[in-house]
Amino acid sequence: MNTSFSLAKYVLKYIDFLAFVGLWLWLAIFQVQEKSAVSWITYLTTLAVLLPTQLSGLIFSWFKPNQLANLNSNKRLVVWIGTFLICLPLFTVASIFILSSHDSSLFIGAAIGSFFLELLLLTNYFYVKKVQHIKWIKKIGLENAVLVSIVLLSIIISAMAVSSIGNPAYDTKERLLIGFVFTPVKLVTHFWTFLGFTFQFLLMYLLGYLFFLLNSRLLVSKILKQKGLVLYILSAFASIAILYPIAGQLLILLPINQIFGRDIFSLNPFLLENGFGAMVIIALSLPIVLALQWGKQNTHILSLEKEKSQTELDLLKQQLNPHFFFNTLNNLYALSLQKSAKTSESILQLSELMRYTIYKGQEERVTIAQELKYLEDYIDLQQIRLKRPLQLSFEKHIDNEQVQIAPLLFIVLIENAFKHGIEPAEEAAFLKLSLSCTNHEVTFICENSIEPEEKNQKPGIGLDNLRKRLNLLYPKVHTLDISTNNTIFKATLHIKLS
Repeated sequence: MNTSFSLAKYVLKYIDFLAFVGLWLWLAIFQVQEKSAVSWITYLTTLAVLLPTQLSGLIFSWFKPNQLANLNSNKRLVVWIGTFLICLPLFTVASIFILSSHDSSLFIGAAIGSFFLELLLLTNYFYVKKVQHIKWIKKIGLENAVLVSIVLLSIIISAMAVSSIGNPAYDTKERLLIGFVFTPVKLVTHFWTFLGFTFQFLLMYLLGYLFFLLNSRLLVSKILKQKGLVLYILSAFASIAILYPIAGQLLILLPINQIFGRDIFSLNPFLLENGFGAMVIIALSLPIVLALQWGKQNTHILSLEKEKSQTELDLLKQQLNPHFFFNTLNNLYALSLQKSAKTSESILQLSELMRYTIYKGQEERVTIAQELKYLEDYIDLQQIRLKRPLQLSFEKHIDNEQVQIAPLLFIVLIENAFKHGIEPAEEAAFLKLSLSCTNHEVTFICENSIEPEEKNQKPGIGLDNLRKRLNLLYPKVHTLDISTNNTIFKATLHIKLS
């Protein structure tokens, strides 16, 4: 189990590299197919010949998950330009001159394939990160996407058919062939013909779409799901027997058959080839429909799990806030008894702390700078009510103050340090804090003195809630290590942010 999980994790991490390896191998396979001497030696030689043109993409995709991910956007852009707009053309030209015995089109085609593969990966990355989360795109679904594709295909084929009219290469007395041509002027001069072609092609494709829709909405989602495989197959055959003669008759009546000189139906709506076509549509759409059904079910399960996690997280936050309020109100009470000149300033500071807890604490993410300011204010307020001086050190190593992190995580460790270590101390106490943060990880260390009798106390609700929140917010990407000896309590929290 662990081996398969590690392998899957490794493949996902280097999926772009795997795509470039696949391109390299397929280019070699296609090239070998064109040669008379097909052997492993020819295949391996072709791989070696193609390697220079594929080297840029292979190296770039290999370092992409680690070294390149740590660069900022401007530096990544520079590396990308250097890889695909400078190195790739240079390696291609070098291959053409050095390996002049080979056709130059081989290297040019391989370079173009590598470049467009990278563009495809960039497009997919943009779609996954930005586009697919847009609400109206998420609502389109496969069925509507197929329908839109059918409409576009009908328009394109009709445009090429109209553009072929009057062209001797395609337009003869016997029939009109559809050429790969596009003449906008003819769309205007033969506008009604274009509309007629579009309507008829659309009807033809919609008849096929009907079987796909039948399979998706009824046969799979209802019969296969509730009645089993045998009744699904029998229902599919029965549906085809009912519908394919009607669909065949409609196709025979289309005037477009005479224009294109097609007699594929032989004026026989019961031709078995038509029924076989319907079977192919249902058979090919079955795995797609099953994948859609599984996807919908899985999305629903994930949605329920997310709602459950959010509800639990909200409850944990509600448990956290009262604990904080009790501590800070005790601070304010102690100041008022001492009639300290800092009372008004501390009330304002306390107000800011409570405002942060109530409002910022409900947000999903805050900046590391905001969280740090909150911690520093809290420590300042706590020190006022201490009976003995506190030996405090706070080391900070922050690369980017705008890094986003979940709020109110580190404060739990500091609250625990004051409550169980510093406040009960009979002698001078110490608190040693360290916060280091990069774009991809953050580490917080809290080390404080404790009284010997405190070391065996059970952890309070704060640490338990912290562990639960971390499991919900950063599952499998965090570690919380706690160690205690006779006089020192140390907690180390490490979180991977990306």
